[in-house]
Amino acid sequence: MTKKSYAKVNIFLKIVGLRDNYHLLASRFMLVKNLFDEISFIKKDVESFTLEGDFSCLLEKNTVYKAYKELEKYREVKDFFQKNIVIIDKKIPEFAGLGGGSSNCATFLNMVNLVCNLNLSKDELAKIGAKIGADVPFFVYEYDSANVSGIGEIVEEFKEELLNIEIITPKIPCDTGKIYKTFRENFYKEFDKEETKKLFATNSKSILDRFKMEEANDLYLPALSLNPNLKEFAKDNWFFSGSGSSFFRGL
Repeated sequence: MTKKSYAKVNIFLKIVGLRDNYHLLASRFMLVKNLFDEISFIKKDVESFTLEGDFSCLLEKNTVYKAYKELEKYREVKDFFQKNIVIIDKKIPEFAGLGGGSSNCATFLNMVNLVCNLNLSKDELAKIGAKIGADVPFFVYEYDSANVSGIGEIVEEFKEELLNIEIITPKIPCDTGKIYKTFRENFYKEFDKEETKKLFATNSKSILDRFKMEEANDLYLPALSLNPNLKEFAKDNWFFSGSGSSFFRGL
């Protein structure tokens, strides 16, 4: 079994409040259908869960491994992964604001639910995914476009035509934790709730036509303050995804 694990961009990303140490978001996520990893389950007898791919992190830190650990309480899952291994063909750049790790995690959850006949609902899978990463629930639901709020756990489908997304990812490592910390310390402002409602009702093309990069994404300026080289890639009519370092435009 092989399944595509798509990237995403944030058409807009606004901070609307705080909950403990978490930032409450209002964001539009859109899948990027021309950029994806591929996850395959390949028959092979192994003694323990085996994951192969070009990753920069240790197995224990990998989102797919974490998803497996959440599901291994099901006997069917444990049995399946003694007879099958997981191979991920990576194309989505890591730590780039494109949700690659979250997408892999969600795609794996959906695949295991199917092949092991767990019969878990999307809501149940999304709750499992939310323990692993804030962006995972969006990918679990498999919507092309959605309004995402809370800390990422509230996902509401937004029906619209997918944009043709072009992406540039400079080799500038952006640390999400540091960017949020910098936002909180130096840039903090809460986006108006009425304005949020308007954004949630507006299609993505109109939003990109109306906003500038720093207006659309509250994390761009804190990311820029930590990584001044980003300025070299900030062109007119291009936008910043997540906490970076990817820039995109919608055609």
